[in-house]
Amino acid sequence: MGVLASAALLFPLLSAAPQAGAQVPEAGALQEQFARAATRHGVPESVLLAVSYLQSRWDAHGGAPSVTGGYGPMHLTDAVTALAGSAPHHSEEAEDARGDSSRAVRSGAGTPVPAAASLPARLRTLERASALSGIPAEELRTGTAANIEGGAALLAAAQREAGLPASTDPGDWYGAVARYSGADDSATASTYANDVFDVIRAGESRRTDSGQVVTLPAAPSVEPATEQVAALGLRRPAGGPVECPRSVACEWIPAPYEEFGDGDYGNHDKANRPDSQSIDYIVIHDTEATWDVTLKLVQDPTYVSWQYSLRSSDGHVAQHLRLKDVGWHAGNWFVNAKSVGLEHEGFLTAPDSWYTEAMYRTSARLVRYLAARYGIPLDRQHILGHDNVPGTVTSSIKGMHTDPGPYWDWAHYFRLLGRPITPSAGPRAEVVTIRPEYGANRPVYTGCVTAGEACAPHGSGAVRLHTAPSADAPLVKDIGLRPGGQDSTTGVNDTGARASTGQSFAVAERRGDWTAVWYLGQMAWFHNPVKAPTAVNARGLVLTPREGLASVPVYGRAYPEAAAYPAGVPVQAVSPLPYRLLAGQRYVVGGRTPGEYFFAPVFDSSGHKVVRGQEEYYQIQFGHRVAFVKAADVRVSPS
Repeated sequence: MGVLASAALLFPLLSAAPQAGAQVPEAGALQEQFARAATRHGVPESVLLAVSYLQSRWDAHGGAPSVTGGYGPMHLTDAVTALAGSAPHHSEEAEDARGDSSRAVRSGAGTPVPAAASLPARLRTLERASALSGIPAEELRTGTAANIEGGAALLAAAQREAGLPASTDPGDWYGAVARYSGADDSATASTYANDVFDVIRAGESRRTDSGQVVTLPAAPSVEPATEQVAALGLRRPAGGPVECPRSVACEWIPAPYEEFGDGDYGNHDKANRPDSQSIDYIVIHDTEATWDVTLKLVQDPTYVSWQYSLRSSDGHVAQHLRLKDVGWHAGNWFVNAKSVGLEHEGFLTAPDSWYTEAMYRTSARLVRYLAARYGIPLDRQHILGHDNVPGTVTSSIKGMHTDPGPYWDWAHYFRLLGRPITPSAGPRAEVVTIRPEYGANRPVYTGCVTAGEACAPHGSGAVRLHTAPSADAPLVKDIGLRPGGQDSTTGVNDTGARASTGQSFAVAERRGDWTAVWYLGQMAWFHNPVKAPTAVNARGLVLTPREGLASVPVYGRAYPEAAAYPAGVPVQAVSPLPYRLLAGQRYVVGGRTPGEYFFAPVFDSSGHKVVRGQEEYYQIQFGHRVAFVKAADVRVSPS
């Protein structure tokens, strides 16, 4: 997502508040709306429910569009209406997505968002649903019952066009479900349909954003007619050296490695990971661009790069770099050199921007595969949002990105990863892990559409941090973002007083319904009532300054000491951030790492070197972003 300074320029796409008059179903009516639409169009109710679950988890989002212009529980796409223009990810001219001072800043101006009329059919399904059902487009966008009718009409039409009867057996609708995905290749369509039928077989039940409980009973005996995909006339995905699990549809769309002269090149670096250095992180981004623009950007040799892009509508994956190579995506060279970047098609995290279940599921399968391959812990100090990556030096803190932001559902994501965030300690635990109830947790954010104006209410995985145990107390300060000492704000891009789901912090004090943790060198309070907790008690290693030290410096990268650099490799400054970790404070340890620097300032990779020193660091959850402290400066103990 865009940096703070330019956020106001990036909000237009798909961030509008729900339209006036948006329909909200009466209590208990949503399940019946699915049943009526299924009967009217001859679609098995389980198929309609499962398709809707994969698109939206049955949420209506108050009539507001998704990150790709999808409306309502059936995610009927109308990007022509939703699209108002946006600046692609990494398009700020002053940004250095590579994050290394050894060479010039590399960030392209980007490609403009295409004209709405040129968007593919998968982003215009609402207009076809209108033609099939006779329901006006505006009603399909804002009316829940109408939206479900439109989705049922699309499924029924796909079944008819395949020359198949309106069977009551859900398994006979596999091809229609695959067509509904909007995928243009057979592998992605099949993966999408497989996920839908996994939902049918396993069943689901949840309370939606309108407060209604919807249930899909499990039907484990359903056998989908998977051979139907062959008759859809879809292309085969592009071949190539993809590194993906078999459970996702993945194609090779390579990023260029090109030299321009005068020492300039793009858009990534050749490496030999993990033999040369370990891969320790996976960084979750959103693209701030449509799928087509995303692919153009990563294939631009003058732009930046990442390993994978994921499409919103169906979870399709494109791989751009070999995992052994280093992408330019995180804005921190230490993190880039030791991470894999996943860009999710989507736009600025504004209220009612949302991600499809199809993309969440595919992303989780890809992350599980990468974590198993490289031994990456499935926790929030290694599965990072771009908004958790620290600035490398003080001057870069303000420019760090804030995606995927407070509306990414980390709790759901970690359930899909097979690592649900659950308590691991008793009520007197010295560590807590943030985990509010996403739908019910609706802190006020501002600046989603207009600077200073409140965003529409929306579920969030983040909690706000105060200087005292009161909602009226000022928010804690972030001197890196505001060197003048001003208070943090409720801005949707302001991470200065925000703790996010899955992040663990050492408890400083408990007082009634409030819990204080150590955060950015200060005590920070958040509302954590017993009857509606926003954190779970946990255990883990914590660290504090070693005896005799009043404070220790905090770093945004773990670089080796000067003596470790061989001749010909310029010594990189071990530059502390403006924060201090004070005696008596404790922070949760995320791991121990040697000081390490990947020297790669030139195109010819034969001169690249990995510099490793004797100095070791601990990674900690210091604020909303992770940070590093020298192992020699601290004492570690179990909580």
